[in-house]
Amino acid sequence: MKLVSWNVNGLRACIQKGFMDFFKKADADFFSIQETKMQEGQADLEIDGYYRFMNSAIKKGYSGTLIYAKRKPLNVTYGLFNELYNDEGRVITLEYEDFYLVNAYVPNAQEGLKRLDYRMEYEDHLRRYLKELDSKKPVIYCGDLNVAHERIDLKNPDSNTKNAGFSIEERNKMTELLESGFTDTFRYLYPEKVLYSWWSYRFNARLNNAGWRIDYFIVSNRIKDKVKDSIIDTEVLGSDHCPVELIIEI
Repeated sequence: MKLVSWNVNGLRACIQKGFMDFFKKADADFFSIQETKMQEGQADLEIDGYYRFMNSAIKKGYSGTLIYAKRKPLNVTYGLFNELYNDEGRVITLEYEDFYLVNAYVPNAQEGLKRLDYRMEYEDHLRRYLKELDSKKPVIYCGDLNVAHERIDLKNPDSNTKNAGFSIEERNKMTELLESGFTDTFRYLYPEKVLYSWWSYRFNARLNNAGWRIDYFIVSNRIKDKVKDSIIDTEVLGSDHCPVELIIEI
């Protein structure tokens, strides 16, 4: 089974930059998208052979998630715990017979960490949500999680220790999540490999490979041995993020 996740930084813009070429080439069983920045009806999003599930923010042109799935789910849930945080369209969960797929666009703590308290509260709710799902069946959790967990996960760790995405508070929340029964699939397979999934548009960051690994596939510990590969498609353009992939037998 092949899963892809990509923060497209505006789906309509990404469609103009080759999104469909990559989508067709990937031929994924599940294709999760973050930061769609659009509402229903703003573009034709139907793709033959796929079911489509979209969660838009109330604020136009902001946030939003989307999943294309070849398999029809048993159930679809938007947001956390009775639609908590659903005003920003940040989470979609698909339930299947033998696993849950959770696609998330985690809030950015923002410049000066001015939204850090909101982010910390969100992380606690998300962890409880994933653990509740995991108590029923295994979880595959993907998306733009807006944190570089370890120093190896960004180009310039020393200059970013107090910045959004690499604050100790955000990194500790990722550690808490993993220690509660989950595995970062890329780091599990490639403990020393240096690859990034996001580059700032400033300072020629992508050209200089001054990036961050903030896009993940995370799975329940009990299915980590079923992971065959976890891939970061650094050569794929169209967004400030690149796609990430998971190959798993489940």
